[in-house]
Amino acid sequence: MHETSRRDFLLTSATAAMAATGLSAGPAHSSSGPARGEPSLTPAPAPVLRDGPRTLRKAAMIGMVGEGETALEKFQILRDCGFEGVEMDCPSPTPIDDMLDAQEKTGLKIHGLVDSVHWKWHLNSPSEQVRQRGREALEQCLREGRQLGASSVLLVPAVVNAQQPYDQAWTLTIEEIRRVLPLARETGVQIAVENVWNNFLLSPLEAARYVDELNDPFVRFHFDIGNVINFGYPPQWIRILGQRLVKLHIKDFSRKKRDDEGLWKGFSVELGDGDAGWHEVMKALDHIGYSTDPAGRWATAEVGGGDRSRLRQVSDQMDRLFSM
Repeated sequence: MHETSRRDFLLTSATAAMAATGLSAGPAHSSSGPARGEPSLTPAPAPVLRDGPRTLRKAAMIGMVGEGETALEKFQILRDCGFEGVEMDCPSPTPIDDMLDAQEKTGLKIHGLVDSVHWKWHLNSPSEQVRQRGREALEQCLREGRQLGASSVLLVPAVVNAQQPYDQAWTLTIEEIRRVLPLARETGVQIAVENVWNNFLLSPLEAARYVDELNDPFVRFHFDIGNVINFGYPPQWIRILGQRLVKLHIKDFSRKKRDDEGLWKGFSVELGDGDAGWHEVMKALDHIGYSTDPAGRWATAEVGGGDRSRLRQVSDQMDRLFSM
């Protein structure tokens, strides 16, 4: 950690930025009492110098596992390589019972699901039929999440393009997510909105305001560190999102490789070798209490996978980042 004065400056700057746009460290919520499984909405802790180890829990995307034929084999490989959890696709070709069996036998936790049809059936589509299919897919994921014991479903809420305007994307997706919220409360599974290259929620202030407009503890933000480096700075996103942040995707991005080799080549970099600014990222996670939560919060690698050797390499890279 750097000196306290620097942290005070960063806190003051972030607070001023949020105040200027009507944002706070976390969204308001109803006082009508918690729903079943409702997560805590305690305020972000005051920034303090970290004392003791961080408590982040390492996970990986199931698609990173290049060995093993069955869910049990893949789960065991991840466990052997130092991971505690996994994110699964929804819908998945793997039967629910097989996933449950693999989870029980290996101790590898299915902490989240990824709504894998959101790029196809947009919740902001001008077609009501397409929006309905997208909404039904999200509902399916919430139900499967409850069966598997997952705490969140990752959602890309919209895709903005020439035919699907930004303002309509905001309005339509807010409406569609609100229609699904009763089921989220019933299942106890949060909807975790992710930042991707979909031309939507392009700043942390927008992302925070989007969550706040939904104003429900079952809508939070799944922050992908690597996805913002092309046009932003991860530590700023983390501080502004604050308690809205419920899950992390861990990956890096190199602006130099982007400039020299092409946009998508920016992701072709090992963890720690890009421009994420991991020391500042970790300080920001400490600042909002994410990395020091006694219960342990999830940090999921979303990088190129492969065999056991590659997965151990990624696991070791994450350990180095988390110790900064």
